[in-house]
Amino acid sequence: MSFVVGQVVEGKITGITNFGAFVELSPGTTGLVHISEVADVYVKDIKEFVQLNDLVKVKILSMQDGKIGLSIRQAQPKPSRQNTQSFEDKLAKFLKDSDERQSDLKKSLDSKRGGRGGGRLTHF
Repeated sequence: MSFVVGQVVEGKITGITNFGAFVELSPGTTGLVHISEVADVYVKDIKEFVQLNDLVKVKILSMQDGKIGLSIRQAQPKPSRQNTQSFEDKLAKFLKDSDERQSDLKKSLDSKRGGRGGGRLTHF
């Protein structure tokens, strides 16, 4: 079977090291998934993500000098982003939240000072 860079194929985990996992794509054809290409999160112990003989979908990243570079994380479908906000909307929300926090902080400080007068005495 011939493979092409960018292709997504299924393979079997045939070896695990501290730097990645070897995946058999077809009899006699094996590639390496570097530990950084296993998941979208930090991977300290690859065995928490894959085990020997697991079937995994991998994306072929490179093919050079008989070595095949693979990625499990890039073979996963990207989650669709719903409710994408514009930068302006995000900024407006940030400013509103910031103003509310400052107002709450000011109220809290005023109450510790003995009320709205900021510590001033009022004579009647």
